[in-house]
Amino acid sequence: MIILSYLAVGAIVLALITLSKSHKTMNAFFILHTLTFLAIGIYALFTTTVPFETGSEYFYVDHLSLYEVLIAALLFFLASVYANGYVESLMQAQELHRNNLKIFYMDFSLLLTIVTLAFFSDNLALFWIFAELTTIFSAALVAILSARENIDAAIKYIFIASGAMLFSFIGLIFLYTLSGEVLGSGTLNWTLLLENAALLSPKMLTASFVFLFIGFAAKSGIFPFHTWLPDAHSKAPSAVSAILSGVLLNIGMYGILRMYAIVRQTQAEDMISQFLLGFGLLTVAVAVLNMLLQKNLKMLIAFSSVEHMGILLLGIGIGTPLALFWALFYILAHSLTKASLFFSAGILHRQYESNMIQDIRDVFSLQPIAGWGFVIGSFAIIGMPPFPIFSAKFFILLEAFGFSKSLVFAVLLLLVIASAAFARFLIEAFTRSSKETGTESLETPLLPYTVRSGMKFPILSILLMILALGVFFPEPLENLLNVIVYELGYL
Repeated sequence: MIILSYLAVGAIVLALITLSKSHKTMNAFFILHTLTFLAIGIYALFTTTVPFETGSEYFYVDHLSLYEVLIAALLFFLASVYANGYVESLMQAQELHRNNLKIFYMDFSLLLTIVTLAFFSDNLALFWIFAELTTIFSAALVAILSARENIDAAIKYIFIASGAMLFSFIGLIFLYTLSGEVLGSGTLNWTLLLENAALLSPKMLTASFVFLFIGFAAKSGIFPFHTWLPDAHSKAPSAVSAILSGVLLNIGMYGILRMYAIVRQTQAEDMISQFLLGFGLLTVAVAVLNMLLQKNLKMLIAFSSVEHMGILLLGIGIGTPLALFWALFYILAHSLTKASLFFSAGILHRQYESNMIQDIRDVFSLQPIAGWGFVIGSFAIIGMPPFPIFSAKFFILLEAFGFSKSLVFAVLLLLVIASAAFARFLIEAFTRSSKETGTESLETPLLPYTVRSGMKFPILSILLMILALGVFFPEPLENLLNVIVYELGYL
């Protein structure tokens, strides 16, 4: 019933957007779409017995899938509110052609529905199909701006992510064959595979996991399949960048987490754990080294996304219940914080018509909300207390300390470099004044960009949420995460 509800709402909203003629109407219908999805998820979480069957062998609703869907719906809602004024600015600046407006909202609406179906997929092949569709529709949102570099970034995104997913298809074949040998008939259903994981051959399961990992890692920007991410996230409209980083990266991590839950029930656990830890550490290292001398604001945020996916991979690879608990919390904290950074960056880009560090000046007098939003968001994303990423990192590294002390020291060093990268950018860009640089007399003085309706609300809302999550851990959230850990077989 719940899947039919999501499909019905998605189809109705898509039809309404198709029939709409004004931007305000399209945006209102999209906001309604996101709010309805959010309401359905909350209703299912608090009023139904989860997990429950959906009436189809291809879909399954458990606490992990609901958790991911609620995060996605919340971020899409904030992005839809932000888009109200932001898209108007894009059209006024002729970066988005008015003829593409309906395509933009139809694409955004379809993406939300497909993401939701991906998280609710019980069948791994169906999940693979929906994951591929999210690549196509999100790439279209990257390419929708009137710029050659956006098209290049979108093509690179599709080529790398979809190319890597072909390797995952090989993993699907391996896994289907392996399950057939054990169960009598092949299956790719998460639930059946998890129930019978102990019967699966460790060697064949390891081979299947490695091939599946390639595709899922590319979706999440894990090294060495991350090269599409900085271009796509930095070139996309900021409302889209927030979704790419806060929602779509979670799809790949979701696939890795589900597969690792199966693997850890077998003798292949130790090898796969080392495998994940190695790729996690390499991903963090490559990301922070690229961040260190970064001069592009959105590229800095994009490489930060790569860094945090690496830390998440470490949390999954450690494989303890406590590490998984905080990795799940990390997903929420990262999604919210990264969205606030991209929303702030969008306003700053509208102000300076550039993302380059040398073009940013007088931030706090011209755009105080975006300026402070980016500063506070930067403190939060590097893991400073009292923000939630601090506690998540702390407990993941605490678990890692009992696993490998050298790993912890290496990660801590890399985190210091990441913090230095943000500090250097903030000091150089956000302390620059026109009077100090002498540009005030040489150029036309900058006038404050008029921030349109709805663009400040998501930034302020997220800052309040992450501050609240940093100082207070809600009991319902704690219970939800504990149930997810249990359902994945960690307890």
